[in-house]
Amino acid sequence: MTDSTGRRVTANLSLTLDGRFNGPGGPGDFSMFAPYVTSEVARDQLTRIWEGATTALLGRVNAEGFMGYWPAVAEDENADPRDRGYAKWLVDTEKVVFSTTLTEAPWERTRVVNAPAPAVVAELKATGAGDILVNSCPSVIKPLLAADLLDRLYLMIFPEIAGGGQRLFDDGLPASKWTLIHQATGELGEIAMVYDRVR
Repeated sequence: MTDSTGRRVTANLSLTLDGRFNGPGGPGDFSMFAPYVTSEVARDQLTRIWEGATTALLGRVNAEGFMGYWPAVAEDENADPRDRGYAKWLVDTEKVVFSTTLTEAPWERTRVVNAPAPAVVAELKATGAGDILVNSCPSVIKPLLAADLLDRLYLMIFPEIAGGGQRLFDDGLPASKWTLIHQATGELGEIAMVYDRVR
C-alpha cells in the first residue's frame, strides 16, 4: 500500500518450521535460531533487508537489545562486512521505537512513540523516501499485518520445530496474496525468502 511518496513498508523475521518466532522458553528463547543466524544465506538476507530502508521501526525490547549489541559490531574491524554494514545502518538511520514506558530515547536519531503502529506508519508514508523496515519486531509486525499495511516480507525459515512459543501468523488475519521475488537455501537447510504483497 504505497501513496504519493512511494514508501514501502517492509518487515523481517525469522521463523521455525512451525511458524514460531521464539521457543517454548518465552520471548527470549531463540536457542533454535542460533545455528543459522550467522550462515551465508542469513547474512546475505540481513544485507537485503536494510539496503533500501531509511527508517527502522522497533519495539522497546528489540531496540534495547539491538542498540546494546550492534553499535560495537559497527566499530569492529574484524566483524563480517555484512554484519558491519547492517550495524552501521542501524546506528545511523532514523529509528522509531514503540514504547508505553520510555519517555525519551536513549539512542541517537531515535524518537519514541506511544501510538498504534498503523497510525505511525501512515504518518511516515506521507513524508520522506525509502523503505520503512519493521526490524524483527513481531509486536509491530502483527498489527501491520492485521491492517494489511505490509508491502514486503523478508522471512528466514529455520529447519526446526520449536513445539511451543509465539506464532507470527495468528488466526483472524485478513486474507492476502503474496508473490515470491527471492529465495535462497543454505547448507544447513535454512531458507531466505522475500515476498511482495499482491494488490
